[in-house]
Amino acid sequence: MSKLDRAALWSLEDYAERRSDFRTEVIAHKKHRRVALGANATVYFEDFKTMKYQVQEMLRTERIFEGKDIEEELGAYNPLIPDGSNLKATFMIEYSDADERRKALEALVGVEHKLWLQAGEHARVYAIANEDLERSTEEKTSAVHFLRFELSDESIAAFKAGETVVFGSDHPALTATATLTPEQQQSLAADFD
Repeated sequence: MSKLDRAALWSLEDYAERRSDFRTEVIAHKKHRRVALGANATVYFEDFKTMKYQVQEMLRTERIFEGKDIEEELGAYNPLIPDGSNLKATFMIEYSDADERRKALEALVGVEHKLWLQAGEHARVYAIANEDLERSTEEKTSAVHFLRFELSDESIAAFKAGETVVFGSDHPALTATATLTPEQQQSLAADFD
C-alpha cells in the first residue's frame, strides 16, 4: 500500500472545496473498518484513505501550509498505513464518565499486548503496540493505542480467501472476541494488496 506524500494531498483551498464530499466518503469507508470489543473498546483499522483524511484535517485545523510542517505531519501519520503484510489500527478505550474511565484504565494495564487476530485455523497474531512511544504505566493504560498486526503469508491467504477472521483480547479485564463480517473482512483484505 502506498504511503502519503505531498503530491497526494490537496492544498488548503482545494480541500475546503472537497471536504464535505471527502468526509462523507471516508465515513462510509470507515464503517467496515471498525471492530467493537465489548461496549467500551473499539479497534479502528487504518489505511491510506483514513490517514489522508487525518492529515488533511490536521493541516486544515492547524492552518499548516509550509513544506517542512507538512512533512512532519506525514512523518507522524504514514506509520499507520499498512505495508502489505500487516494491518494497522488505533485501539480506543471509551467511557463517557471520567471516574468510570479512570477505573477502567487502571484495570486494563497491558491490554495493548493482549489483543490478537486469527485468520482461519492459523495461529493468533498478537498486536505489536505503540512503536512510537510507551503509552502505559504500571498504574494505568492509555485510552488510545496504536497497533500493528504482522500476518504470515498463510494467514493473509486465509484472510483473502474469506476464512473466518476473529479479533480478540486475552486481558483479564477485557475478555472478548469479535468475528469480522464479510464487509469488514473485504475492506481489511485490501490492506494486503
